[in-house]
Amino acid sequence: MKPHRLLFFVLLALGTVVAGRFLLPTPTAAKGGASKALDGKKAVPVTAVVAVTRDVPIWLAGLGTVQAFNRVTIRPRVSGVLDEIHFTEGQTVTAGDVLARIDPRPYASLLAQAKGKVAQSSAQLDNARLALTRVTDLVQRGADSRQNFDQVTANVAQFTAQEQADSAAQAAAQLNLDFTTVKAPITGRTGVRMIDQGNLVTASQDAGLVVISQFQPISVVFTLPQENLPAIRQRMLADGTPLTTQVLQADGQQLAEGQLELIDNQIDTNSGTMKLKATFPNTDQALWPGQFLTARVLVATRKQAVVVPTQVIKAGPDGLFVYIVQADQTVAMRKVTTGPRVDEITIIEDGLKAGDQVVLDGQSKLQPGAAVAIQPSKP
Repeated sequence: MKPHRLLFFVLLALGTVVAGRFLLPTPTAAKGGASKALDGKKAVPVTAVVAVTRDVPIWLAGLGTVQAFNRVTIRPRVSGVLDEIHFTEGQTVTAGDVLARIDPRPYASLLAQAKGKVAQSSAQLDNARLALTRVTDLVQRGADSRQNFDQVTANVAQFTAQEQADSAAQAAAQLNLDFTTVKAPITGRTGVRMIDQGNLVTASQDAGLVVISQFQPISVVFTLPQENLPAIRQRMLADGTPLTTQVLQADGQQLAEGQLELIDNQIDTNSGTMKLKATFPNTDQALWPGQFLTARVLVATRKQAVVVPTQVIKAGPDGLFVYIVQADQTVAMRKVTTGPRVDEITIIEDGLKAGDQVVLDGQSKLQPGAAVAIQPSKP
């Protein structure tokens, strides 16, 4: 071989060695990269929580409506012109406060007439009694007849009855005069005024002057399925104390706490529900008549129950299960038996114990035996 060709092949061989040195990965690096890729493919990122034990209150919840503890429509009890109005709409009034006055003059005149009749009948009765005294003395001495005595006695009875009737008429006239002053029968809040000053009102009219609603305390009426009746009755009979009841807004925020007053005396045959009534102090007036909300009653407290967030429980062909994180950072399916759900947690009756770590988020990417990488969970 010629010298220049030999030199060409030597340079080509050296160039190949140098290129391979810089372009091809080392065996160690290639092995490490493959290992990392393999590990990244197998480890599924998830968040996890630990099952814990705690005392869990058991609530039964249903939809309810706020009702005024007392609600009174103020109607006139006598007829006449509405002379004065002494309240403003939306005002809080106390029992006995004057709300309005009806023209009293016709009734004052009738009362004066009734008093005159009572005076007249009283005078007649007094005269008849004096006559009876005289006749009785004469009859005892034989100076007057028995027939005259009986007549005078009858006159006394007649004038006594007349005085009683006139006195009753006077009391009725006084009562009608008193009714011209319209007073609040309960303490509460006035609504919209339905009749203005100057109008003629009658005792038989359908429209009232105003409606007064008692807000403090206030009532909430709600329904529960009839299946809950035994639990509620058992709790009521256990110690005889009223059951704690709470009302919640749509977002779950508690508005007020009170006591269960009664269970209705019959179950609705159409819906299979029972009606319950609870009372709340409502000192801050957070509850308003006609308001819709959720009411719940406390029937029991489970002591040291194993609980997990409801989110970790999934439904499968064989029932409910959770993914439990094992010591080697793989997951396994664990069948569970659940108890009552309270807010966002569920009681686990069987299948978990306190301290078990279960997957909270990321279950959709898992299968039994999959490796997981536990990620920090959001608060």
